Amino acid sequence: MRLVKDIPHEKYKIQVFQYNGKYILKIELGQFEQSYKIGELDVDGLEDVENMITDKLLKNTLNRFIEMRSDWLEAFKLKNNK
Repeated sequence: MRLVKDIPHEKYKIQVFQYNGKYILKIELGQFEQSYKIGELDVDGLEDVENMITDKLLKNTLNRFIEMRSDWLEAFKLKNNK
């Protein structure tokens, strides 16, 4: 997997990789990460991938991060109650 771009952001670590005919968009916040695989043939290059990173996508990503944290905290509660 080859890193092709680091995209600066004040809240997230955003990186784009290229691997096996796909772009992989990785968004990290703290200990959590989300990734999106985009076929190289489905876009016209890296610029198209960057243009897909909209405010709406990042807002929805934040909501998923919140859900992920909630799920993780619940898993810890269950672990500690055994």
